[in-house]
Amino acid sequence: MRPTSGITLGGRYHLESRIAIGGMGEVWNARDQVLGRNVAIKILKEEYAGDTGFLQRFRNEAQHTALLNHPGIANVFDYGEDSGSAYLVMELVPGEPLSSILEREKVLSPDRTLNIMAQTARALAVAHARGLVHRDIKPGNLLITPDNRVKVTDFGIARLADQVPLTQTGQVMGTAQYLAPEQATGQQATGSSDIYSLGVIGYECLTGHRPFSGESQIAIALAQVNDAPPPLPEQVPAPVRALLMSMLAKDPRNRPANAIKLAEASEAIRRGDIRAAQAAVPGMLLHEDFDSTQPIAQQRGQTAPTAVVGGAAVGAGLGAAAAGAQAAHASSPSTAALPVLGHGASSIQGDHPDGGSPWYAGVDEEEEVAPEQRRKKRSALTWPLVALVLLLLFVLLGIWLSNSGLFSPAPAQTATTSSTPSPTPTTSSATPTPTETTPEAPASVNVVASNYVGRNYTQVQQELENLGLQVQLNPVQQSQGIMGSVLSLSPTGRLPLGTAVTVTYAVVNPPTPTPTPTQAATPSRGPTSTPSASK
Repeated sequence: MRPTSGITLGGRYHLESRIAIGGMGEVWNARDQVLGRNVAIKILKEEYAGDTGFLQRFRNEAQHTALLNHPGIANVFDYGEDSGSAYLVMELVPGEPLSSILEREKVLSPDRTLNIMAQTARALAVAHARGLVHRDIKPGNLLITPDNRVKVTDFGIARLADQVPLTQTGQVMGTAQYLAPEQATGQQATGSSDIYSLGVIGYECLTGHRPFSGESQIAIALAQVNDAPPPLPEQVPAPVRALLMSMLAKDPRNRPANAIKLAEASEAIRRGDIRAAQAAVPGMLLHEDFDSTQPIAQQRGQTAPTAVVGGAAVGAGLGAAAAGAQAAHASSPSTAALPVLGHGASSIQGDHPDGGSPWYAGVDEEEEVAPEQRRKKRSALTWPLVALVLLLLFVLLGIWLSNSGLFSPAPAQTATTSSTPSPTPTTSSATPTPTETTPEAPASVNVVASNYVGRNYTQVQQELENLGLQVQLNPVQQSQGIMGSVLSLSPTGRLPLGTAVTVTYAVVNPPTPTPTPTQAATPSRGPTSTPSASK
């Protein structure tokens, strides 16, 4: 049955208007005639209704989402089949997908990006706690309501950790532009894979483009595995850059431990508590060199920020205000509050969008210390400094006396008739005699090929670089084998530090790319003013 306006599904849901069309189905605005409310109905295309695999995925989406109960996840109300068509009844979410917002605004402010990331992470944490991995986090599956709330939709290709997958072994599920490296190499997706995908979204929000691109889906997937993401712009605050880069780490162990920690770090950065963000995501320290005790605006690349809100740069007035605030901080570190990019640019120190303190108003740590404690700190630092200055003066005085001759040694005594030689005073030279040092032999490591062949090349690359060697990757396409497994290393044996080692690994010849069900499931974007729902 082909859905048209005016028909009723299951004797209950009256179709009114079509919201969107995707490769897998259509989404309609319908009226629930029993409860008297409008709902969104996702109808599986009739050409897929006879495919048991597609039909099972459609049923799984209903079952998976029904397990979850969170304000950040679009609710599923019902599932049914009518005249050979399967349909899913869902919450009708007012608003538009993040993909439409990015098409219109191009770039979002760091504060708005962190807010979206934090809300999405808390919703994903509920799914991950139930053992459910989304596996297709992308802007089209994040609906933004008029009050800036995030709704995660489309658990169509999600799977439970203890559930037998519907796809064949090694088949990749997800959208290549947002695919985690472990998914691209055919490994099992985990909650950390969703965090990586959310990191790609954050990168796109801040820059207006995705970190990896290519001529084909396979090329993009390989870039996700092999290439480092390009650096974020310097106008993005350093803590935000550090958090994003930790989310985009190739090794899942270097990403935020879980979605809750990611949400806590995002919220901490918004309110200016960088130490709390580092405590939640220690991997931030691996990607940026910044001082967590200083205001965000003083971090690297933030000495004179230019605010970017919705892709538009705020004029030189904000830059001048930032420069003046920094000068004030230099003269009085306990009273300065420096501006950094916020949710809006109308004021330098406005209210937090959620009612809290502005995340961009950096405050020196000493502002929160009592005056008596500050005096004790200064006293504890003063006496060692005085002692060091006095010691330096004594050394300089000794050198001056020695060079001026006021303190000269007594003349050497000649031999006397006394049986006990009298001691001869000596004067130590002010210039120490240099001692010869024997250069150390260059350090080396022993590389045994059998310890690495057959393992995943990303792990081998990390271990060799940790040993002090340079790694050059050499992918070799094969018709069979395990994708990403190491075939050989060259050279091997006892190698000096810094030696370039070529790691040859297998890349299985991919089949001819065909549109995947997941890619087909992405809905076409309708007018931004029309309510949207998951597909």
